[in-house]
Amino acid sequence: MHTDTERCVRAVQSKDARFDGWFFTAVLTTRIYCRPSCPVVPPKVRNMTFYPSAAACQQAGYRACKRCRPDTSPGSPEWNARADSVARAMRLIRDGVVDREGVPGLASRLGYSARQIERQLLAELGAGPLALARAQRAQTARLLIETTTLPLAEVAFAAGFSSVRTFNETVREVFALAPGELRTRAARGPLAPATPGVIALRLPYRAPLNPSNLFGHLAATGVPGIEEWRDGAYRRTLTLPYGHGIVALTPQPDHIACRLSLTDPRDLTQAISRCRWLLDLDADPVAVDSQLRTDPLLAPLVDAGPGRRVPRTVDGAEFAVRAVLGQQVSTAAARTHAARLVTAHGVEVEDPEGGLTHLFPAPQALAGLDPESLALPRTRRTTLTTLVAALADGTLRLGTDTDWERARAELSALPGFGPWTVEVIAMRALGDPDAFLPTDLGIRRAAERLGLPATPAALTARAADWRPWRAYAVQYLWTVDDHPINHLPA
Repeated sequence: MHTDTERCVRAVQSKDARFDGWFFTAVLTTRIYCRPSCPVVPPKVRNMTFYPSAAACQQAGYRACKRCRPDTSPGSPEWNARADSVARAMRLIRDGVVDREGVPGLASRLGYSARQIERQLLAELGAGPLALARAQRAQTARLLIETTTLPLAEVAFAAGFSSVRTFNETVREVFALAPGELRTRAARGPLAPATPGVIALRLPYRAPLNPSNLFGHLAATGVPGIEEWRDGAYRRTLTLPYGHGIVALTPQPDHIACRLSLTDPRDLTQAISRCRWLLDLDADPVAVDSQLRTDPLLAPLVDAGPGRRVPRTVDGAEFAVRAVLGQQVSTAAARTHAARLVTAHGVEVEDPEGGLTHLFPAPQALAGLDPESLALPRTRRTTLTTLVAALADGTLRLGTDTDWERARAELSALPGFGPWTVEVIAMRALGDPDAFLPTDLGIRRAAERLGLPATPAALTARAADWRPWRAYAVQYLWTVDDHPINHLPA
């Protein structure tokens, strides 16, 4: 979008927050870059130039605005709606892969050479993987500086910097303030009482956001021991590269309140990324809802509760296992099966609040389970053990870097994987916004009540007009049934 100057200028002059994260405005005279909704008086048009990423602005010598804090804007929705190499690279960089594995590790995951990835990212984003990772490290550092009491030297390494000197130089360059000055500036405002070991932050999103189906689904399907709904917050355990964590996510009118407790602060970047992915916070609800409203039978559902997101997962392998356990059984039965698996094979953790007890078992921990110990039909035992074996040995990968169509083909080749299981994994684990469930019982009931075609083939043909947002259409169609997944818990 940053190449459409006229459209960008209109967005800046109207301070349209819908475009935050889509592009950034750099001001030639002040050498500052802002988000489109920056509250200051817009600069003259001749002094504006536009970039597709914060990293590109920083690489061009601009520093972040202290008023609108463009580094904290929602991420571009483009990376969640695409499955090409650039989109997959951006999702991996957001997960901190470059910090942990370097550019060669990023390229290896994508199946390209490091030079190819560099060239593709430069062409589309104006910055290479190192610059993009550097911008993310700066943002993580700012969060730790402003929301924790960690010594600044510890902040540097927790944010992914290789040295304190590089940390100091980057923070000064990006924010025009030294790390100590950033902390002093943040302390001037009213601060909530701090809980030792807990990082509290706000997760921004594009309005509108309807929390009912999002948190209702997560709470209704939550597995005891790893998930719970408590005091208006969805809480769960997280398995992370350097340790584990517990997160509490609470819907607020203009943000999601996030409280993270981590065993290692180096996991902050990936923990935030997983939470945003789980809640689909980088979606563009205006674009989605506008497309779905063109269908006169869907329009009333969209108008009744706009801004529905797709509830996703923090771990693709975990969700695939849970999807198999949930085949042809009720939500309550699926939770029971998963809870037994967690108790028998999950790693125990300590929760200061007492509700969470385990991490969901990794595929490697499940690879040796005895099929006879599973209270499942024999065919489903075979399905589960085959899936776990493929995940454990790396034959099947279900992550943010996974090619959607390739994953569908690999899942379909496993015994017991029909269209429903494949598509629900594509929708919630892989994040394909166009995944569709025409054979789902709730979708078939909704189609019957709304006057949509009843057969899967006919409904799929009708849903062609909803593309590329059929996964969001599923969320609206599910609201036709009065099911707990559609309501925030009391």
